Amino acid sequence: MSETPAPPARKKLTALWSDTLGRASIRSVQALTVGALLWAVVWILLRIPLVVIPVIIATILACAIVPLVRWLYAHGWPRALAVLASFVAILVVFGGIITGIVFLIRAQAHELADRFTSGLEQLHAFLNNGPARISDEQITQARDSIQRFFTSGSIGAEALTGARTAGEILTALILMAVILFFFLKDGRQILEFVLWFMPPAHRDKARLAADRSAHVLGGYVRGTVLVAAADAVIVGTGLAVLHVPLALPLAVFVFIGGFIPILGATLAGFLAVGIALISNGPVVALIVLIVVLAANQIEHHLLQPLLMGRVLSIHGLAIILALASGTILAGIIGALLAVPVTAVAWSIIKTFTGRGAPSEPAEPTGPVGADLRPEPEG
Repeated sequence: MSETPAPPARKKLTALWSDTLGRASIRSVQALTVGALLWAVVWILLRIPLVVIPVIIATILACAIVPLVRWLYAHGWPRALAVLASFVAILVVFGGIITGIVFLIRAQAHELADRFTSGLEQLHAFLNNGPARISDEQITQARDSIQRFFTSGSIGAEALTGARTAGEILTALILMAVILFFFLKDGRQILEFVLWFMPPAHRDKARLAADRSAHVLGGYVRGTVLVAAADAVIVGTGLAVLHVPLALPLAVFVFIGGFIPILGATLAGFLAVGIALISNGPVVALIVLIVVLAANQIEHHLLQPLLMGRVLSIHGLAIILALASGTILAGIIGALLAVPVTAVAWSIIKTFTGRGAPSEPAEPTGPVGADLRPEPEG
């Protein structure tokens, strides 16, 4: 029997969607659908920042700490004890940094307050009467613009209405600590549970992507810590030699700022320049500025390529765009997390598209591989 020819209307409809414009329209609808799904996921995640942020930070810290766990385990420590010791060590480090900053600021608060008041009066007079006269209204506008920048984004707006309360911050810290402990202890089981929801054909690639992402995160954090520490030592030494108040707390702020690539340590260094200008005068402030710029150049041209060149293979423009997007979406927290999240996303994309470098690890190196080996017998 001969086939029944397709109706003319059906032929026209088929031709409408089979040409170049039709195929482009189909792809556009598919792209819009995927974009809508991604937007919905981001919208949901931004509604629960006090859950999402501790999970992300705990994941990043776990990837950085796991080499210590594996080293202790390789030297005869029981796995549970190695996990507990590493966990306590990171809590002690963070607690010590915060406590030290508080005590140092309290110890020099009176001296700094006196210098601050005097320096502000001199700076205000210079701005009003200097070569480039700046009115009080312009100073107020500049201050308001800076304040809006640091409180931008949906999470920043929520922070002003309650997410910064002491109870919520304490809850987030406790939640992060609990999540970090379980990531270190049961990382592989948690990963396998998540992979169970994926189609079996994609589980091997997803497992490899997770291991490579853990490698990238761990290398990024360890490299960033070394770079930030170098910046802090250079700037802190300069401040101490020049007798700038709060030299050690300012060095710690430079260290924390180092976790925001390109901009963080520089902005923290400008805070040190401002303190030096207010408390020690313009000459010392100029010297501090030179020290900050020198540290910035050493970071960009020596330390980052040496310590993170192979781990963080992302172009500088992509980092800047990620920082801008993270700041808009989540304020300062978004700026801190933008680059590691982007690095993980790029690692996953490379794995699923077959572009992963052969030198990247094919065995677990992060929290997902912290408990692969059995306990030693006897």
